[in-house]
Amino acid sequence: MATVILDAGHGGWDNGATYAGRREKDDNLAMVLAVGEILSQSGVNVLFTRVTDIYESPIQKARDANNSGADYMISIHRNSSPIANQYAGVETLVYSLYGPAMRMAENINASLAQVGYNNLGIEARPNLVVLNSTNMPALLVEVGFLNSDEDNYLFDTFFDETAQAIATGILQSL
Repeated sequence: MATVILDAGHGGWDNGATYAGRREKDDNLAMVLAVGEILSQSGVNVLFTRVTDIYESPIQKARDANNSGADYMISIHRNSSPIANQYAGVETLVYSLYGPAMRMAENINASLAQVGYNNLGIEARPNLVVLNSTNMPALLVEVGFLNSDEDNYLFDTFFDETAQAIATGILQSL
């Protein structure tokens, strides 16, 4: 079975987005650990860039992924917008709109839409280090907007279903 390295975005001194006392780094880590557990139970070899609240730079995370021999890198984040409750939904970022990362992004977004998230689509972001400095297909999943009450409701109330949806999208692509 394939090897997947999961990255919980931000960490340590880098909170990522914040909203009403909520920190993106905490949501990212909780989700990565839950997705990792599901994938492991499904026979996937799962590695992590972090399993505690530490900071690693994006380039170090890419190096970790490259040194791991993983087949895919999936970075988990929460989105944010300039105005609270301006947007809601999931979006996945990839280096290019072609190839295996794109197919995995489509599967993850479709699975998350079944949980109830708006599917905002897939965007090519070749300027992101975790996407352009990895030797394997890599994607960055924005699991809803941290400053959207609607998305936080889905993230909290359907946490297990959200983790399962991300895992299902990954498994469909392996």
